[in-house]
Parts: sequence; structure tokens; C-alpha cells
Amino acid sequence: MISNFRLVLLFICIISANQKGFTQINFENFKLPIHKTTEKILIDGVLNETTWKEAEVGKDFFMITPIDTGKATQFSEARVAFDDEYLYIAMIFFNNSVQGDYVVESLKRDFSFGKNDNFLVALDPFDNQSTGFAFGLNAYGAQWDGTMYDGRSVDLNWDTKWYSEVKFDKEKWVCEIAIPFKSIRYDENNNRWGINFSRLDLKASEKSSWAPVPRQFPSVSLAYAGALIWDTPPPPQGSNISLIPYLSNNIIKQQTNDPYNSLKIGGDLKYNLTSALNLDVTINPDFSQAEVDQQVTNLDRFELFFPERRQFFLENADLFSNFGYRTIRPFFSRRIGLGVPIVGGIRLSGNVDENWRIGVMDIQTQQDGDLNLAAENFGVLSVQRKVFDRSNISMIFVNKQAIGKDENTSSQYNRNLGLEYNYFSTDNLWNSKILFLQSFGDDTDSQGSVFASHIGYQSTRWNWRVQQEYVAGNYDAEVGFVPRKNYNKLQTTGGHLFYTIKETKLLSHGPQLGRTYFFDTDFGKKDQTDQFKYLFNFKNRSRFSVGVSENFVELLSDFDPIRTQVATLKSGSQHQWTSFSAEYDSKPQNRFTYSLGALTGGYYNNGTRTAFSSEMGYRFQPILEVNTVANYNRIELPAPWNTNSFWLLGIKANLTLTNKIFFSNLFQYNEQLDLWNFNSRFQWRYKPASDIFLVFNSNEMTIPEVSSGWSLTLKVNYWLNL
Repeated sequence: MISNFRLVLLFICIISANQKGFTQINFENFKLPIHKTTEKILIDGVLNETTWKEAEVGKDFFMITPIDTGKATQFSEARVAFDDEYLYIAMIFFNNSVQGDYVVESLKRDFSFGKNDNFLVALDPFDNQSTGFAFGLNAYGAQWDGTMYDGRSVDLNWDTKWYSEVKFDKEKWVCEIAIPFKSIRYDENNNRWGINFSRLDLKASEKSSWAPVPRQFPSVSLAYAGALIWDTPPPPQGSNISLIPYLSNNIIKQQTNDPYNSLKIGGDLKYNLTSALNLDVTINPDFSQAEVDQQVTNLDRFELFFPERRQFFLENADLFSNFGYRTIRPFFSRRIGLGVPIVGGIRLSGNVDENWRIGVMDIQTQQDGDLNLAAENFGVLSVQRKVFDRSNISMIFVNKQAIGKDENTSSQYNRNLGLEYNYFSTDNLWNSKILFLQSFGDDTDSQGSVFASHIGYQSTRWNWRVQQEYVAGNYDAEVGFVPRKNYNKLQTTGGHLFYTIKETKLLSHGPQLGRTYFFDTDFGKKDQTDQFKYLFNFKNRSRFSVGVSENFVELLSDFDPIRTQVATLKSGSQHQWTSFSAEYDSKPQNRFTYSLGALTGGYYNNGTRTAFSSEMGYRFQPILEVNTVANYNRIELPAPWNTNSFWLLGIKANLTLTNKIFFSNLFQYNEQLDLWNFNSRFQWRYKPASDIFLVFNSNEMTIPEVSSGWSLTLKVNYWLNL
């Protein structure tokens, strides 16, 4: 482990010392002045105001895909303006090269980027190439928004108040946007923001942007943004207080009990301490409208990850929940309020200045005497300091404290302290991380450490990554997500793409290879996986791949290979097998789209596994989108398991009557758990960020024990600016 650490540290030091030497496009050529207007701008998708006629134009967009070596064939224009309340953006997207029907899924918010003709704008108010905001529209006017972190990632769980309108005909589509300054965070003294505009045109199978972006990166990558130049500084936000009260009534039926009513009143308060630092307070929060989790067939030995969907935890979530790696998270907000209500919480988050970010969170849960659960307090402190051009050093402290501890409850406290250094090169090609965590608890069994690091490279043709992890057996993160402990891990992956020169349907193809080792902390080998995959990427955005994997596993504990409690394989037993796989994703331009996958090969205990997965969708654009999931696993093992097969079926219908009225229905059947689930959710956004929800949930499950119930919820919230 020490030698791996030294090697990674050497790589990072070399790269950091030479990061200015990377070749880059001169983005000083991509400046768009923004001027203040005194004219009343009507957000109607018709650019007839004098402001738009006089505004400077960002045009001559560059193609990102299928090739990134020239100008876009479909022309686009961007204009910007502002007044004391709003940042205005106007876009015109011409169909000068290819005409045809626009492609959209529906009018639902936060649509799938690759399945819609759409526009995105990335805003970097601190010009730090790391954090910001992204807004977008599809060609029928559905909204898309999120917070940006790590310079190119977008968290779509964030919602804010803004206004937009779209008009289109065969020759072009036009969008007009007004973003309240109170809806974003920025430095009032900064007269240079990072900005880029991008367009995805599925008719032409072309993605383009105003400032050029290499095709291996997302179009909103802040390392490749241009500059928005303010002739006068953006207006101060002034007093910015929002009160969001709610009222909900739940009718709940559990098992054989009679239905009962549960009336809840609560709300959220948002207060901007500065234009970039926000204070959130929640009292008696209710999350009944959050989307349900997608069912999966679970054949894994370790806990599965499901994302956070509750609104209170989402703004600046990267400060808290993205610390570490996907399977080494010292803080995972879904651990809070699990089975017991949250009384209230407070959170301070945002930018102190262009170099410092801070996040502070404190949440209190109730005591549950019937379940013998103590009240608990959860506190998190996160501080991030920008270094070099795009890198940062972060610290996190997580505290879980029982209040009124009973002898049958869990530990009195659990704490985690962590430090990490994230490196991103100026040109986005190199990235790396060094992470250290230490846990503290009531006894030595919960006082352990973690050390992990990686270095990666991603160019147009080459990509590779080396990662190592060490997690002590006594490391304990009760408010985190660390499904596996007591291991050393070394993982290497690499790939290359060959791009076609001739005019063919194939855009690129190439191999991907990977090897993953897991050792215990005494370096005894426990797992090894070798993978080879060959990819084919087509110009119409469809994809195909074939692969083979070799697997070796020595079980760390008793394990049921079908997870239905039939029997278990013994800890320490060794298993080895080979699997073959193939996957295909259809082009998104068709109204009928699908993804298919197949796997066949060995399994634990000299068994065999055959699996098939499919996702199919059809859109009656823009009103109705229907998606289905059908996964099948057939596993043959010796007695007592014998032959078992599991279906996972799901169908989801999204009815979007307007971009303010949404009606979604999700039905799922998981044969492995013998679980039936139905979720129906009606949402009317009667005012920006103000909603009426009517939600029905029904569940019936047999494994591991019989349980059933249903609930019907009516919830109303209102966003009030004070």
C-alpha cells in the first residue's frame, strides 16, 4: 500500500508542477459582453425587444460530436442581457443544414440529455472552472437545471425558480430565459463569469458549443468555458429570504391495521447571508413526494447504493455527499431519518469567496419508544479550498450523536474526520485524488482509517485510470456508505478508440481492459476480476459492445448466491468462473428506443448464470412517454438451490399535459423478493417552485417477510419571497 501511495503522490506532484504546460485553446477569444437594459423584456420566445437587436451575438458554434475539428453545420446564436432582477438569455437554433421533426421525450423537468433536441447553458459565476449552475430547455420547452461541481458534473436534483418560453417552426427554434439573480449564487464584485452555450441536434446527430469542447468531455465542462464580461457589476441581491411552507395529509394503511390519517405542517426557510452563501432551515420536513427507488435484482454480496432524492439535502450536495469515492463515503444523507421522523435541520452552504467553500449541516431526529430508537443528532462540517487553477483541498467532519441513549440502542456516538486533495489539470485531461479518513467511536472496534488514491487520464483516443484503496477492518462510518471493509484494492483500467476516416456509419471503435484485485489487510488475495470489452460507437449515437470477464472470489462471510434465504455458501470458500456479455443501445432519434443486454457464463459454486436485460421506450411527443424494463436471470446451482429464475418487470408512463402539469405512474414487480410496487404521482407547478402533489403508493412483499400497505398523500407547498 505504501509503495502505491508513493507512486501516486509522485505522479500528482509531477502533474501539479507542470499543469501550466498543457496545450489549450486561447479562450480569451471567446468573450461575450453583457449590457444592462432598462427595457421591459417579455419572456414569450419572440425576440422583438430592442435589447435583443442591440445585444452582441455569440455565434459560429463549434462541433463537439461526431467530430470536434470544425464548425457546426447547424447554426446557433446566443444573446445575453440583464436588469436589476434578472439575467436574460436568448437563443436561436437554425435548421439550415438538416430539417425535420424535433426529438423530445416529453415536457417533464430534468429530461434525459441524450434523448432530446436541447440547449444548455453553463454558468461559472466565480470563474473558478469548478463550480456553477446549468440551465437548459428541450425544443418543446421542458426545463432542466442543476448545480455544477468538479468542473463538469451536474446535480439535477437541485431545483430553483426561473422562467422560460420556447417557440419553433421548421426553420428554427427560439428560447428566451429569465433567471432571477436571487435564484443563483455569485460574487457581486466579479465582472467576469465563465459561460458556455451548447446545443444537441438529434436530427443532424450533432452536438455543438459556442466555446469549443473536446468530444470526450460533457458540453458544459467549465475548463472549456468562454467568458461573460459585465460592463457594470451584476446587481447586489439585497434581502433574499424565501419561506416555503407546506401542508400535507397522509392516509396510511399498513398490514391488517385500519387506515389512519397523518396531518403534517412544516416548511423551509432560505436566507442568503451573502449573494453566494445560503442558509437553509427546515422544520418538520415531509418527503412524501420524492420519487421511489427503481427496483433491481440484487445478486451482490454488499449493500447497494440508492441516490438521495430529498430536496433539503440537495443544494451544494457535493460539499457533503461527494467527499471520497462512490463506495467510500463518510457521509450519506439517506442514513438520516431512516425509520424515524426528522424534527428539523439547519444548513449553511456556498462560496465564501472565489477560493473558499463551506458547508455546515445539523439535523435532529425524534426518539421512537416503540422501536426503542434514541433521538439522534447529525452534524457535518465541510470546508473546501481551491488550489492551482482547478484543484482543491477539502476537509470533512461528520458526527452522529445519540441523545437519551438506551442500552439496547446503537453506539453513543460515531465520528469521521477526512481530508482529500482533488487534482484537475487545466485542460481537463488529467485528474487524481488522495483521500484519508479516520473514524472515532465508543470503542476501538469503530476506530479505523482509510487511505485511497487514483490517477486518471482521458483524451480523445486514450483513457486510463489506476486506483488503490485501503479500508481498515475497524473503520466505521455509521452515517456513510462503505459497504466493504478490511481490504486493500488495486484497480487498473485502460482503453483506446480508433476513429474512422472514411464516410461510414461507424464513428469509432476500440478495446477496454481492466483488472481489479481485492486483498485483505494482510495482503491475502480475496477477489480478482479481469475484464475485456470492445466498443463500437456509431454516428447516429447508437452503441454496441461485447465483453468477457474472469472472476475469482473467496467469500468473506456466509453468502446466499440467490439471496432468497434458501441456503448459504460458507465463508472462506473459493469460486471462479468466466462470463460473456453483449450490449446494444439504439439511436435516440427514433420514437421507439431500446437498450438490450445479455450475459452468459459461470457463477458461484460451479453454477451457471444466464441473464437478459432490456429497456424500451416509446414517445407520443410531447405529451406521453412510456418506458418498460424487463430483466431476467436464470441461475443453475447444485441442491438445495437447484434452478431459479427471477424476473424484474417495470413500466413507467409520464403524462405531461404542459410543462407545469406532470402525471407519472410506475409499476414494478421484483420476483426475487416477490414484491409488487405501484407509485402514482400527480404534480401541478401552479407557480414557479410552488406545487400541489397527489401521491399514491402501494407495496406488497413476501421475502424476507410478508409485508403490505398503501398510502395516499396530498401535499401543497408555496414559495414565498419575503
